[in-house]
Amino acid sequence: MTYPWPDAGPPLDEISTPMPVIDEDRLAANILRAQSYLDSHDKAFRPHIKTHKIPAIARQQLQAGAIGINCQKVSEAEVFADAGFDDILITYNILGPAKLARLKSLNARIGRLSVVADSAVTVAGLAGTFDAERPLAVLVECDTGGKRCGVQTPRAALELAEKIVAATGLKFKGILTYPAPGGAEKVEDFIRETMALLAEKGIDCPVRSSGGSPDFFSAHLVPSATEHRAGTYVYNDRSMLRAGHCTVGDLAMHVLATVVSRPTADRAVLDCGSKALTSDLLGFSDYGMIEGYEGAKIISLSEEHAVVDLSACSSARPDIGDVVKVVPNHTCVVSNLFDRMVFHRNGLVTRVEDVAARGTVW
Repeated sequence: MTYPWPDAGPPLDEISTPMPVIDEDRLAANILRAQSYLDSHDKAFRPHIKTHKIPAIARQQLQAGAIGINCQKVSEAEVFADAGFDDILITYNILGPAKLARLKSLNARIGRLSVVADSAVTVAGLAGTFDAERPLAVLVECDTGGKRCGVQTPRAALELAEKIVAATGLKFKGILTYPAPGGAEKVEDFIRETMALLAEKGIDCPVRSSGGSPDFFSAHLVPSATEHRAGTYVYNDRSMLRAGHCTVGDLAMHVLATVVSRPTADRAVLDCGSKALTSDLLGFSDYGMIEGYEGAKIISLSEEHAVVDLSACSSARPDIGDVVKVVPNHTCVVSNLFDRMVFHRNGLVTRVEDVAARGTVW
């Protein structure tokens, strides 16, 4: 549900904290920049909605040129199908009768649904659920260095593809990977070798899907990939800033927080604890960056408190009652902590969007 204002809403300093706020212009610029880059390299773009979980933002991504969306769980896909999206890829091994039944129902009501598999067990479950009347498109997930899910070799990818081709209720759609940052050469080699093995068996491989925001602007270094998937780019966060993939001016999400205590000269306490800021450090030693207060470090989180060490602040320090803007380490987790997001332009609220797929992790 959207809550718009006819002209401009209240200023951000009237928003009750803690609250994530999204800069409309930075959001739009991030979407345009990413889409333009992939368009220039003739690659399809399939944004991952796990970062925002908001149908209105996914529509902005499609309007910019994305071919469809990427979800991680059946429950996420159901929310977006209810919102009218009909080209959805679920990049997760789906197992068990309950999830497979929901997947079959989802496949019956949207135009283009596809999933991944990296084992004969997963393929067998899919094959036992779907039939030739309404087959399901399946991609083989490949581990090209990310060391998460995926078959380990091109030969194993071929063998699993053959099982998919042999199942009457399944359609082999291609291969997919989530690589390690800096792994473009390994991805390209894996894709090329797999395609060659598939071609020897007469198996077409129309989709070769790679992904990730950390290596987004290196997607052209994998020429054999036909599409790219990414999520974090849409907001960007502190980890993306550290990696050099965005500038401070590209940070679209901040968490507004209020200073609720100054127990000592060197300590402040904010109202954004672990229920508002992710405890995901992503290699940082603290829990977020406070804009405008260089040297301030959020050193610990409890449920409702963020403790800030001000000892290294070079000049200004926040006072009790001040509202500060925190750049989270990882935006995707923050989206799953709030029911809604406040959007703004030039400090004035433009709309409030429900985080429709919040909590959809099953």
